[in-house]
Amino acid sequence: MAAHAHETPLARTRRARRVNRTLAERYPDAHCELDHTGPFELLVATVLSAQTTDVRVNQTTPELFARYPGPAQMAGADPADLEQLLYSLGFFRAKTRHVQRLSADLLARFGGEVPGRMVDLVTLPGVGRKTANVVLGNAFGVPGITVDTHVERLSHRLGFTTCQTPDDIEADLNALVERREWTMFSHRMVFHGRRTCFASNPACGACPVAAWCPSVGTGEMDTTRAAAMLKG
Repeated sequence: MAAHAHETPLARTRRARRVNRTLAERYPDAHCELDHTGPFELLVATVLSAQTTDVRVNQTTPELFARYPGPAQMAGADPADLEQLLYSLGFFRAKTRHVQRLSADLLARFGGEVPGRMVDLVTLPGVGRKTANVVLGNAFGVPGITVDTHVERLSHRLGFTTCQTPDDIEADLNALVERREWTMFSHRMVFHGRRTCFASNPACGACPVAAWCPSVGTGEMDTTRAAAMLKG
């Protein structure tokens, strides 16, 4: 394998870019898996996705956005109605407060429009760099690496970072991958984490980047059994 304890920064960069290219071949359809039709829907959906799955969020947002399609409607909604709609997502009271407060902030400070700058997005209630990068990368075309649980786990397994905080992990990954690739690299890592490199037992024997992974052997190595584990 290419990775080792004394890997130079240049070697790590070359390995990361090879991993990115290989994941692009494996997941040519990688994309944001939160359903949305514009920046506001994506912003709200991303805030709601905390501590739950994209699938569950996508089951909830059609009715949510049908009833409250914009920040004015969301900010003015009866909190009890929103809580009922968001109940299945968990932390529904906090999420109700977040989406109502960020909607009110959009109206008061940004003319009801989602801002297209990191410096503005992170001032909204419930919005950190992770959420901001999702919105910037997928609604505005501004490259950004989103450090969710999958990206964090895979970055450690692949030896791309030893950092523990999302901001520091993001900085390490930014230094390894070309800026134009940041958003798609995030999607590919998420796809790989959900479909192959599982948390408890990764399908190492069916992994396209096993040759460049210092953690190869953590999971199932038999190629037939590993292939049967793949999802999607």
